[in-house]
Amino acid sequence: MAVKKQFASFQEVLSGSDLPVLVDFYATWCGPCQMMANILEQVSAQLKGRLQVVKIDTDKYPQLASQHKVYALPTLVLFKNGQPVERIEGVVAADQLVQRLELLL
Repeated sequence: MAVKKQFASFQEVLSGSDLPVLVDFYATWCGPCQMMANILEQVSAQLKGRLQVVKIDTDKYPQLASQHKVYALPTLVLFKNGQPVERIEGVVAADQLVQRLELLL
């Protein structure tokens, strides 16, 4: 399941997980972001126990979006050991996203 997080520090989110963290940078007004919500639920279910999915609203955390060079929505960034290892922009089908992530997990 994707989790909407509020936090004191982004690093806290990354270091608080033993699993790789897939961050969904989104905005509530973004149509494609709404489409990704269901896709991410499917991906989270298929990769349960191997991946944590976190949603971050770029309107609430613009400095974080800027820091990670998020210029298009939705943008997914996979972090392993606190470091970004993959970046995916736009809507991606659940099966394609699972295939891409499995190579990195």
